[in-house]
Amino acid sequence: ARAAWVKAWTMMGFGAFVLGRAVWSLWFGAVPEPVTMGAVGALALAVNVGVAALLYAHREGDANRRSVWLCSRNDALGNLAVMGAALGVAGTKTAWPDLAVAGFMAVLALQGGLAVRRQARAELASAAAPTCSTPQRG
Repeated sequence: ARAAWVKAWTMMGFGAFVLGRAVWSLWFGAVPEPVTMGAVGALALAVNVGVAALLYAHREGDANRRSVWLCSRNDALGNLAVMGAALGVAGTKTAWPDLAVAGFMAVLALQGGLAVRRQARAELASAAAPTCSTPQRG
């Protein structure tokens, strides 16, 4: 549960970074290269779908298993979104589709991190609770 706690903060940190990077790109960034975006998104999707399929059975496990499942699921969803953004960037010649996907991915990472943190906190609390019982009379 302690490792999941750290993982949760890492997920939330990634979400905050992506959100910050999107804001920075909004003010100072250039239009990304859509062919590269699409190719990298497709390759990453193939890998992440394979990993998510392997982890599917563990999606309701302890906080560690759940965090790995959520990251793989979020990555695969993010890859689909990046591929869609690549089409949008190619069609509009603007960065807006890319920025929208960045916001989506940031929300996924923040939501996943919060869910894992909540579960890890509950597991840590239950592990810290006294487990010895006193015999009952009567």
